[in-house]
Parts: sequence; C-alpha cells; structure tokens
Amino acid sequence: MTLVKVNNNGHKSLSNFVDEFFQGFPAPTRDESFGFPPVNIHETADAYHLELSAPGRTKEDFKLSLDNGQLTISFEKKEETKTEDYKTIRKEFSFKSFKRSFNLDDRIDSNGIQAKYENGVLKLLLPKKEQVKESTKQISVQ
Repeated sequence: MTLVKVNNNGHKSLSNFVDEFFQGFPAPTRDESFGFPPVNIHETADAYHLELSAPGRTKEDFKLSLDNGQLTISFEKKEETKTEDYKTIRKEFSFKSFKRSFNLDDRIDSNGIQAKYENGVLKLLLPKKEQVKESTKQISVQ
C-alpha cells in the first residue's frame, strides 16, 4: 500500500470554494457528514424550499427544531424488534440516524416555516420576510 501526501500550497480547498459559492444561502453547518442525506435548496421570490431525501421513513420519525437561528433536522434509528418466528437470510435495508443543521439568516421568517413528508422527501418551506422579497419593477425608457 502506498500513501501519498498532497499539499495544497496557496490553493483553495473544494470546501472553501463551495462555501463561497453558496454564501448567502441557508447553509449546512461545517460539522455535518458530507452528502448524507442529500439536500436540494431552491429559491423563489417568496421563500426558500429545502428538500431532504429520506426514503423509507414516516413523518413521525423526524425531529425538527429551531434554536438561535439554526434549523436542525434529525432522524433517530429505532431499534427493530426481534421475531423468533422467522430467520433473516439477508438484510440489505438499513436506516442510519442522521442530523443536519442549517444556519438561517435574518431574511427567513422563522415563524412561518412549514414541513411535510411525501414520497420519501422531507420538504420544508422557509418563507422570506416581507422586506426581503424582491419585486419586479418596470422601468420606462424615455
């Protein structure tokens, strides 16, 4: 086995590049595991829409909390009951516990956050405050 050490002298890491690119968006905190569970974030004029892929669960499995501007979504793995009636030959289903946290800035109306779980996707609506909503203005040419 060969080990190779790579020095990034003066080069930005991919993490720094991604952080800079998504600056201003609701962003996951740095201590989360990379890529689990995957999240899509969309923006409209009125709100941000966060979609978290978590198939095979129920809405009761999720715990959502908001503390000091940090939105935390978690799922705790529940212990399965053992059945003596049958023997499992192969088990490929697995449900890992997870915890994702997102720092929300003051553009989000935290009192209006809504969540629903459908078709394996946890969907959150993060409405923008009134003063942040962008309006389209027509400018006449004279």
